[in-house]
Amino acid sequence: MYKFPVIIFEGIEASGKSTNLRLVSNFLKKNKRKFIKIREPGGSRFSESIRNLMLSKNSILNYKTDLLLILAARSENMDKILSKNLGKKIILIDRFTDSTIAYQHYGMGIDIKLIKDLNGFVLRKFKPTITFLNIVNKKNMMKRMKKRAFTNKYDMFDYKFYNKVQKGFIKIAKNKKNYLLIDSNKKSIKDNSETIINKIKKII
Repeated sequence: MYKFPVIIFEGIEASGKSTNLRLVSNFLKKNKRKFIKIREPGGSRFSESIRNLMLSKNSILNYKTDLLLILAARSENMDKILSKNLGKKIILIDRFTDSTIAYQHYGMGIDIKLIKDLNGFVLRKFKPTITFLNIVNKKNMMKRMKKRAFTNKYDMFDYKFYNKVQKGFIKIAKNKKNYLLIDSNKKSIKDNSETIINKIKKII
């Protein structure tokens, strides 16, 4: 059991990860558990500025620049937020290191060793306790994306890209005990949130 676990929510766009994170944070708040939640890119004040820069529809930054900005934002989060709350509060993160591997390596083709080395340099011994990987099929993804009031640069790729990224996520998760796949195609939001919360109850 972990009194203050680090819980990650991963998945491609419209997979339900942010919804599930919000439901978990409501559960923790209701049960008066100490927690923080951040998103990536984003988090600290500086990291949120990076997010706005990266995700702007008008952004013409190349994929190498995006990678370095993601790592810069993560480094600031480690220094300003994560290291200070580790072991003191439950930490919830919307996207983390595996998103960088899935998007920047499997999606964009950047060398995986480089990404892992940079993540290791920034994170050192900081590790997630459990990762919930949310998956979605093309039909449901497209349907949900059309309902979004606001979109950003990473919402504008074609489905081939997202399919490569999702397959990358699944490859990353394969045979890992600290991963739980959440299929948003087969179950309702309520059923999936109950699965996640029951798992968290066992952890904490």
